[in-house]
Amino acid sequence: MASIKPSVPKGTRDFSPAEMVKRNYIFDTIKSVFRKYGYQQIETPTMENSSTLMGKYGEEGDKLIFKVLDSGDYISNIKQQYDVFLPILTKLTNNAFKAANIPGNEADREYWTNTGETFSVVKQKWIAKEIDLPELLRLLEINLKVLNINPDDLGLVPTELGFESKKTTSAISEKALRYDLTVPFARYVVQHQNEITFPFKRFQVQPVWRADRPQRGRYREFYQCDADVVGSDSLLNEAEFILIYDEALTKLGLKDFSIKINNRKILSGIAQVIDKADNIIDLTVAIDKLDKIGLDGVIKELLEKGFTDADIDKLKPVILLEGNNTEKLASLREALAQSEIGLKGCDEIETVFGYIERCPLQTAKLELDITLARGLNYYTGAIFEVKTNEVNMGSIGGGGRYDDLTGMFGLKGLTGAGISFGADRIYDVLEELNLFPADSNQTTQVLICNFDKDGELYSLPLLQELRRNNINTELYPAGAKIKKQMDYANNKNIPYVVVIGGDEIQTSLLTFKDMTSGVQEKLTADEIVAKLIQ
Repeated sequence: MASIKPSVPKGTRDFSPAEMVKRNYIFDTIKSVFRKYGYQQIETPTMENSSTLMGKYGEEGDKLIFKVLDSGDYISNIKQQYDVFLPILTKLTNNAFKAANIPGNEADREYWTNTGETFSVVKQKWIAKEIDLPELLRLLEINLKVLNINPDDLGLVPTELGFESKKTTSAISEKALRYDLTVPFARYVVQHQNEITFPFKRFQVQPVWRADRPQRGRYREFYQCDADVVGSDSLLNEAEFILIYDEALTKLGLKDFSIKINNRKILSGIAQVIDKADNIIDLTVAIDKLDKIGLDGVIKELLEKGFTDADIDKLKPVILLEGNNTEKLASLREALAQSEIGLKGCDEIETVFGYIERCPLQTAKLELDITLARGLNYYTGAIFEVKTNEVNMGSIGGGGRYDDLTGMFGLKGLTGAGISFGADRIYDVLEELNLFPADSNQTTQVLICNFDKDGELYSLPLLQELRRNNINTELYPAGAKIKKQMDYANNKNIPYVVVIGGDEIQTSLLTFKDMTSGVQEKLTADEIVAKLIQ
């Protein structure tokens, strides 16, 4: 058998030990802050039932869900499949040309045969067992499109055709890899509603999968780092999310970052006062692009979507809000004076700002930004986005409030709010700013070097004593030359080495070397332990 070149699927990555230390530094820092604010960790399965995920992310999102093929003999049960599909193929072969208004002579059939495989060819391949069911269904769909045939014109009922992609997929795949952590969390809350205490504050750090086109900064497998609270409509939750972002990113070493906040009700109010409530999505999608395409680009897009010059004149002062947060809120209240829902959004923002005034931020700049319009399909109140001002990077966090997270699973009226940290982007930011701790790639603190079995046995009590004092220690296997052992320590960035040879065993004075400074000294085992734990 020919050797296979090792590789990973596109859009996935291996992580080296050094990278894992850095990633865990990020995760551990964020988790410690979550716990400080009362959030508890949960995990959900890698796979969910397809019915749990499908239909929750919109049509485009559903296309990006990785399906898991059912095990068993579904595909291998060829006899049963032939019995079902041979009559359909025969009917398709006989009726397709008539339905397409193509005369049944060979020349006319040849006209389109070169663009694909005819039904008769597909049928022969199916009989010869040259194709399996998924390939059969794919070819049937292609041929119907080539001939511009409506399946209804073939005299086949939908269940007889049975090769619509959604139906086919559901027939052979009952499970799927999770697309995000939010929908599985909603399922978890409903399933365990009698076991958990509300308000329920949870955090979750797990990988998710999306069948997206891989590119720089976009992967098919990546980690999400989420915190949500359900069962509470208190705006204190929103204030605490701001504090969590501020504390976690400050602990990670960021010195200049902004937490942007908006409220869906303010956006609804803006659409209401210009009598375009039904066009809120068009409005917000356009103003969300202000940083990218400028005011002229936003105006052009709005006009193309049916907004009038009079609408634009009313929108301009709102889109171009200036001043500090207090001044922006005052301007918004004036502009939204005729919108009850818009004013409620202003009240909610003001309440959150009031909480933050009493709990001053360490580093973050809190900014009211009414062009922030992410997640409008599900956010109903506050909307968050976090960006670093030190590196040219997209958002490194975001979230908001949603009113009916669990409604999709039958538990109505359970309000909630949540945020997410973009761990991969935060990693890139810390790497670019050189903010990872100097010892972040050190997993072992001490290497004990020895040369023979006597040295190996002599080393064991010291090895255990160091480990009992929470000092990460390795004992190099006996028999290697000292250069090889020192190279091992250097390659792993181990800061200290203890050398135990014949002289050291006789005198009980061990050679202790600081690998950074190169300084060596003779110490007893007890002195080495004391030096390392001080």
